[in-house]
Amino acid sequence: MVTSPLEQHPQPDHAAAVVSVSLDDAHRFSKPAASRIRLLEGLGVEGDAHAGVTVRHRYHVKKDPTAPNLTQVHLIPAELFDELAHRGFTVRPGEHGENVTTRGIDLTALPRGTRLHLGADAVVALTGLRNPCSLINGYQGGLMKQLIDTDADGRITRKAGVMSVVASGGTVEAGDTIRIELPEGERVPLDVV
Repeated sequence: MVTSPLEQHPQPDHAAAVVSVSLDDAHRFSKPAASRIRLLEGLGVEGDAHAGVTVRHRYHVKKDPTAPNLTQVHLIPAELFDELAHRGFTVRPGEHGENVTTRGIDLTALPRGTRLHLGADAVVALTGLRNPCSLINGYQGGLMKQLIDTDADGRITRKAGVMSVVASGGTVEAGDTIRIELPEGERVPLDVV
């Protein structure tokens, strides 16, 4: 039986939360943990190399530097790190370049346009899936194969987290609760951005 994204999410006594936040002012694979980050509406994480109205990811800049930045904030579930640990890999928050590490949400099951309320004020809108790149194998050999899989129906699944844009600014820190606001109308699955 397949459950809807709402049914897959924890009940209020197991609230979804921010585990860690990270940022880096340069384009490096990993981002160091921070005590808090500040999200700027329409831009991304203040002081992060990927913040901006237009694309900042080096691969996307080469294709079209004027394209809108749909990858302002990268989120990864801590449950992925748990899964990887069972397979012999050690990954800590920020080491895959994410800005926000979460717990209690199946991020990749959410539809495009889902708004995640992070803490008191910040809101991000999901734009798509992160496509893992070959740099991941440079970080830990064989890791990329763990992040791209095929489901029972033969569809490729990506587990490298989700990308988002900042819909409302605010400060985010470890321990903040996360509230999920699903989009109205048709629910479109996340695709690679």
